[in-house]
Amino acid sequence: MHTSKNNEVYSRLQKLREIMRQKKIDAYIVPSSDPHLSEYLPQYWRCREWLTGFDGSAGTLVLTQDFAGLCTDSRYWEHAEYQLDGTGIQLIKATGGEFASVKNWLSTQVKTGQTVGVDGYVISLIQGRQLEKHMQKNKIHTETNYDLVSEIWVNRPALPKENIYEHDMNFVSESRKEKLAKVREKIREHKAKWHVIASLDDIAWLCNLRGSDTLFNPLFLSYALIGEEVTFLFVDAEKLPTQLKEKLVEDEIRLKNYEDFLQVLSGLENTFVLMDPRRTNFNMQKNFKKTVIVIEEPNPSVILKAKKGEREITHIRSVMERDGAAFCEFLTWLEARLKHQEKGISEITVVEKIEEFRKKLPNYVGPSFHTIVGFNENSALPHYRPILAAHRVIEGDGLLLIDTGGQYLGGTTDMTRVIPVGKVNFLQKQDFTYVLKALIALSTAQFPKSIRAPMLDAIARAPLWAQGMDYGHGTGHGVGYFSSVHEGPQAISFHALSEINTAMEVGMVTSIEPAIYRKGQWGIRLENLVLNRESIKTEFGEFLCFETLSLCPIDTQCVEISLLTMDEIEWLNSYHAVVQERLEPYLSQEAKDWLMAKTAAVSMKPIF
Repeated sequence: MHTSKNNEVYSRLQKLREIMRQKKIDAYIVPSSDPHLSEYLPQYWRCREWLTGFDGSAGTLVLTQDFAGLCTDSRYWEHAEYQLDGTGIQLIKATGGEFASVKNWLSTQVKTGQTVGVDGYVISLIQGRQLEKHMQKNKIHTETNYDLVSEIWVNRPALPKENIYEHDMNFVSESRKEKLAKVREKIREHKAKWHVIASLDDIAWLCNLRGSDTLFNPLFLSYALIGEEVTFLFVDAEKLPTQLKEKLVEDEIRLKNYEDFLQVLSGLENTFVLMDPRRTNFNMQKNFKKTVIVIEEPNPSVILKAKKGEREITHIRSVMERDGAAFCEFLTWLEARLKHQEKGISEITVVEKIEEFRKKLPNYVGPSFHTIVGFNENSALPHYRPILAAHRVIEGDGLLLIDTGGQYLGGTTDMTRVIPVGKVNFLQKQDFTYVLKALIALSTAQFPKSIRAPMLDAIARAPLWAQGMDYGHGTGHGVGYFSSVHEGPQAISFHALSEINTAMEVGMVTSIEPAIYRKGQWGIRLENLVLNRESIKTEFGEFLCFETLSLCPIDTQCVEISLLTMDEIEWLNSYHAVVQERLEPYLSQEAKDWLMAKTAAVSMKPIF
């Protein structure tokens, strides 16, 4: 494929190579990140996307004078192959972690005595140390002081200027002062005098503020420095209304320019600073004087914000009802048109129509990620996104996968359903049912309080492993409260490190999303959000269980009932009874009729 886009990619890479020669850098790394280590980036920091043309949310470019590679995980392999076609950039398939795969590739391709470069402001402190250690073993030098992309990106977009606003106090459990008091208590426990925060979701939660600087996540560019009595918020003050500035001052939060953060850090001396090595960038440490002692521990706000309060949980349940009802209204609309074989319904139509229904809801702000809509072979791409240049019309027989979510003042949603179109064959039903068994297995699990989240992954995968099946991505991620749709510290994935800070605690909201993907045929993923709740307390300890939060029917036309146990059938019928009861008050008559049919109880077929 030879296009103007490919010419642009080639030209940009050649310019970057020229700068590399000038700086004597033999291999250069461009990750998908910013100084805040965000998942979704402002245009200003989408360097990897600008250089490669690949627009997935995860991926790292590695460039030498005679090679260009894009390393990404299994969610994006086919998507990346399509977008990289003709660019000369090869796909490097990440296994065991994207950054680890990049390090391993570099250690085999870069020669002893050569130099690997990366902008140290867009990798974490942990990653930077790992890279240096890995390269040193192979006698390769690491250079982290150059942002080479800035030297060739002539018309680079400006930093965003979107307004910052206060999270409506009707939806917030605690005031800024209360949250700051809790964080300061943790700072004192670590014997620190100051605490540096660079992660945008932590700052937004702590200050009860929201913004629109990052795509999908209601966050704003900022840093925070918390002292024993005062908090400094580094932000573009022009984004803040006068009244909000006054409120922040009343709460002992002093405003400073966003650009002044590193200068203020360099002014600290003879003190102890608490800093999270996973949530602050590598080069930040270089701004401290030698008399500053850094205490490396997770940000206290990470676990505090992950454990939702009762007021927040009440709002989340309400949001799930309205969001689920809007999706059911959409499905009612879609199925009626597919039944009458209406022409022109495409994957893009689905994206637009879901947004149309959500916009009617109170306190809706916007989508929480790019809606994933894939029909048949496109559904086998875990993070497929329909675009005008490549999408399918929904016609004939097959499966339609929809993964969608919304941001509301009272919570963040994320749910996946698979919709039958026309006839569903036996193998599709079989795959769907095993994924459903995996969803039920983890949804019904009881587990020790504070168990590390990655250890729960095998519970969901067991029904699939028993059939010789598996999927490449994790089973679950934490979800924020009108914040990041992907929130730590918990991650239900055997790929994640089973560390103490991943412990499952009461009040956490997590996704459960097992799957099966058959390349070129279809993909099946079912996803609900769940809440950690207290279960029982015995002589062996305290145990937790999950409350399913997401509310939408699981289409039983795709279920092979004979593969389910009686307990699994009971779970499905019970779940549908709850869905029916809680969604019915919000639905139109047409959607109510649709819901009644979709939530009808199923039973084991008698065998004669």
